[in-house]
Amino acid sequence: MYFCDTENREAKEVVPGIRLKTFWGERMLLSVVELDAGAMLPNHSHPHEQSGTVISGTLRLTIAGETRDLTAGDAYIIPGGVEHSAVAGPTLTKVVDIFSPVREEYKF
Repeated sequence: MYFCDTENREAKEVVPGIRLKTFWGERMLLSVVELDAGAMLPNHSHPHEQSGTVISGTLRLTIAGETRDLTAGDAYIIPGGVEHSAVAGPTLTKVVDIFSPVREEYKF
């Protein structure tokens, strides 16, 4: 698969108010994320490196205890094993995340 049809890909809700559309290759996974207003991603960690950017809306992101308010165009990098959490702002927020290696549980 060389091209990804993000518009017609079915989304999966992973926690209430947070939906993913995922695409993957051999060594990385792309996740197009929509967060409803006020949606909360609980504190967690995983062995995968994660990088991402906010496409629209706002996101309060906490990485290793440091919190920042992000807006469209802001990016972040989360090393594997580091705890992080997020809360969406007052409107729908869209984010693109990349994971390496591929998160097998996100292959849907």
